[in-house]
Amino acid sequence: MSKWQSKRLAELGSAIFSEVAQWKREVQAGGVDVIDLGIGSPDRGPSDRVRAALAEAVSDPGQYGYPTSEGSLLFRQTVAKWYRHRFGVELDPEREVVTLMGSQDGLAHLAMAVTDPGDTVMVPDPGYPIYAASLVLAGVEPYFLPLRAENGFLPQLGEIPEETARRAKFILLNYPSNPLSAVATRPFFEELVRFAKRHDLLIVHDVAYSEMAYDGFRPPSILEVEGAKEVAVEFHSLSKSFNMAGCRIAFMVGQPDAVQALRILKSNIDYGVFLPVQRAGIAALEEDMEPGSVSVAGLYERRRDLVVDGLRAAGWELPKPQATMFIWAPIPPGWTSRQISREMLYSAGVVVIPGDAFGREGEGYVRIALVQEEDRLQEAVRRIGAFLQGAGQCPGTNSQ
Repeated sequence: MSKWQSKRLAELGSAIFSEVAQWKREVQAGGVDVIDLGIGSPDRGPSDRVRAALAEAVSDPGQYGYPTSEGSLLFRQTVAKWYRHRFGVELDPEREVVTLMGSQDGLAHLAMAVTDPGDTVMVPDPGYPIYAASLVLAGVEPYFLPLRAENGFLPQLGEIPEETARRAKFILLNYPSNPLSAVATRPFFEELVRFAKRHDLLIVHDVAYSEMAYDGFRPPSILEVEGAKEVAVEFHSLSKSFNMAGCRIAFMVGQPDAVQALRILKSNIDYGVFLPVQRAGIAALEEDMEPGSVSVAGLYERRRDLVVDGLRAAGWELPKPQATMFIWAPIPPGWTSRQISREMLYSAGVVVIPGDAFGREGEGYVRIALVQEEDRLQEAVRRIGAFLQGAGQCPGTNSQ
């Protein structure tokens, strides 16, 4: 390590992502047409209306001053209207909404705003890497909640040691889940709110994939639960739902004291989201509230069916997720997550992410992102099927 790098840098994120990127470069250098199903970045742009709003705003010279760190009041008011429309939840845009430069911005900073060094925070394993990385930045001790298939990838709240629950400052969860594609229903959130109130805990819920659900399922907000706003905040992002990942706009809503804490921290760090991007975000939310609006869910449901059905036909029995842009795929016996991800890339030219990139409990899985058009996904399915057959290895066999 360079003397100009702090020790905490070695604890941030997962080296696996860098390793996979290096594999990809090596394979591409050999002239292989690589199909990247790794990083969950939407492959389409936002709607015409959103792009038009952005174009109009960037042409206005009055939009280039410093924005406010908490976000424009108009954007926060639109968020409140959207939450009422989508979840039936009432929010005070002045006290219960803060605008973010992407949900990763808020997730990275929240622990610094609401905890002190040496505190304990409960985070999911597997989980999105920023969850644990944010605790490193804040000097906070993680308590990893194992999320396993036999429990529907839900934490077993009754198995958390009483001392840990008493000591923890907040519990962070994510449904629909990245990387697990798992979902939670209102009864679980009701249990979680009771648990938080019993132990004087803040709940931090990342609901960025709420608009990417299938088969008629409509993911709830935890704030729908009576009394949840007393103990819970929720992150939402326009990145995936509205194909605005590069715009960097999101928001956190809920418990007013926690919202204010994040606002105070951010007022010392940045000046907020570029005003034209907020205008584009307003256009996206307003369009979504109109009768007959079309969400991205249908697109990803078709892609999910294509990939899962295709790989099942090739002999790989995969669960069919109810939400997100990911498939959390149990790997064939005889491999580790990293081994099969590497071999799939070098032999078939398809990038997937090893499950252990998301935590110890991720070993035995790979994450497949549905971020290519259907013809490319069909080609990826063909290649993966040929790779598995060539290796003599499909789930359910005992070779290798």
